[in-house]
Amino acid sequence: MTTATTPRPAPRTAPARRDPGPRPGGGPGAPSLERSLHFRASALRLLRTLAPDRPRLAAALATGAGAVGLTVLVPLLLGRATDLVLTGAAGPHGVDFPAVARLLLLAGTAVAGASLLTWVQQRLVTDVVQRAGHRLRESAQHKLARLPLGYLDGQPRGEVLSRATNDVDNVTQTLQQALSQMIRAVLTLLGVLAMMLWISPVLALVALGTVPVSLGLAALVARRAQPQFVKQWAVTGKLGGHTEETVTGHTEVVVFGRRDEAVRRFDALADELYRAGLRAQVVSGLVQPAVTLVGNLTYVLIAVLGGLKVASGTLTVGDVQAFVQYSYEFNGPVNQVAAMAGLLQSGIASAERVFDLLDAEEESPGPADPEKPAVLRGRVSFEDVSFRHRPDRPLIEGLSLTVEPGRTVALVGPTGAGKTTLVNLLLRFHEPTGGRILLDGVDIARMDREELRSGIGMVLQDTWLFGGTLAENIAYGVPGEVSRERITAAAEAVHADRFIRTLPDGYDT
Repeated sequence: MTTATTPRPAPRTAPARRDPGPRPGGGPGAPSLERSLHFRASALRLLRTLAPDRPRLAAALATGAGAVGLTVLVPLLLGRATDLVLTGAAGPHGVDFPAVARLLLLAGTAVAGASLLTWVQQRLVTDVVQRAGHRLRESAQHKLARLPLGYLDGQPRGEVLSRATNDVDNVTQTLQQALSQMIRAVLTLLGVLAMMLWISPVLALVALGTVPVSLGLAALVARRAQPQFVKQWAVTGKLGGHTEETVTGHTEVVVFGRRDEAVRRFDALADELYRAGLRAQVVSGLVQPAVTLVGNLTYVLIAVLGGLKVASGTLTVGDVQAFVQYSYEFNGPVNQVAAMAGLLQSGIASAERVFDLLDAEEESPGPADPEKPAVLRGRVSFEDVSFRHRPDRPLIEGLSLTVEPGRTVALVGPTGAGKTTLVNLLLRFHEPTGGRILLDGVDIARMDREELRSGIGMVLQDTWLFGGTLAENIAYGVPGEVSRERITAAAEAVHADRFIRTLPDGYDT
C-alpha cells in the first residue's frame, strides 16, 4: 500500500511545545513528588544494582576493614609512647628511647599499610561502581528500544535523553564518591568505638550519646532538602528537552521569528534550575555545620571528664590523648555522612528518574504462537477500526477500508485527521482500541511485530540521517553486509546517484 498525505506543519519547536509535566496516574513523564520522597526504598533498589559484583564488594569490605584496623591502632601506639616518655622522664632510669622508637615505627608501618589497603579498596569500589553504571546505561538503552511510540511522543525527547545520560552519570558519580566513604565510615565507627570502650566505657558512652543527636539533625535537614533535589533534576530534564528541540528545530525557530521566545523560555528554565539548585544546596549545607557543632561540644565534654579521671588516677595522660584522638576519628565518619547528605539526595533523585524510565510500560508482548500469511501479497483490510490517543478524545471511529494488492491509495485530510495514525496502526506502533486490521487475511495482532514490519516499506515525511557515511545510511535496516552495488542500485532507483556522486567523497561522504 502506498500512501500520499497532505503536508504536515513544521516540526514542533520549543516555543510551541510545552513539557507535559507529571501525568496523573503515574504515566510517562517526570516522577511524582510523592514517589520521589521514597528515599529509603529507592536507595535500597540502587544498592541492589551492585548485587552482580558481590565478590568485589566483599573484597572491598575486607580491605577496608584491614585499613581501619591498622588506623585505629595508631592512636593507641602513640598514647603508649607518650606514657613511656612521661614515666621515664619522672623515673630514675630515664626515657626508654628504643621502646619509644619501636612504638613509633609500628605506628608508621600501620599508617603505610592502611594507606595501601585504602588504595586497593578504592580501586575495587571504582570497578564495582563503573560496572553498575554500565548496567544502568545498558538497561536504559534496551528499555528505550522496547517502549511504545506513545511514550516518546508524550514528552520532550531531551527529557528522555536526560534520564538516560545526565541522571545515570549523576547516579554513577554519587555511588563513586559515597560508597567508598560509607564503607570506611561504618568500619571506622565500629573499630573506634571498640577501642574507646576498651580505654574508658564511661567516656565512650558520652561520645556515643551524641550520635543520635547528629543523625537526628541530619535526617531533619534531609527531609527538607530532598524535594528541592527532586525539582532540580526535573527542571534539568525540562531544560534538556527545550535545548534539544530548539537545536533540532533551529531552522523553524529562525524562519518563524521565534528566537526571542525560545531564549526567554530557556532563561526562565535556567533561572528555575538555578533557584532549585541553590535551595537544595543551601538546605543540605546546614547538615555539616550542625553536626560539627555537636562534635565540638563532645570534644570539650570528653576533655573535661578525661582531665578529672587523670587527676583521680583512673586514666593515664596517654589514655586520654588516645581517647581524644579516637573521639575525633569517631566524629569524623559522622561528619563525612553529613557532608554527603546533599550528594546522596541528589543521586537518589536521579536514580528515581532512571527507575521511572525503567519501570515504564513496554509494548505488549507478541503472541506465543505468532501467525503469518501463507503468501505475502499485500491485501490490507481495516475492519471497524477505532483508535484514541486518550480515552476522552476519539480520533478514528468505526473505519472500514480494504486496499487490494497493486493499488495506490491516497489518504487526504487536514492535519490531525489520522492519516499518519493509520500507517502507525498498520505497523503496530499503536494498537487499535476497537476493530482489527488484516494483512492477507491474518489479524496483524496475531503476527510477530518484526515479521510484520519486515514486509512493509515506509518513506517518512521527515528525513533523518544517522552519524556515518551516506552509504551506511542507505544500507540502514538491511541485516548483514550490503555490497556497494546494491547501495548504488538503490540510489539510482530513487534518482539520488547523480547527486551523491557530485559530493566530495561520493557515497563515503
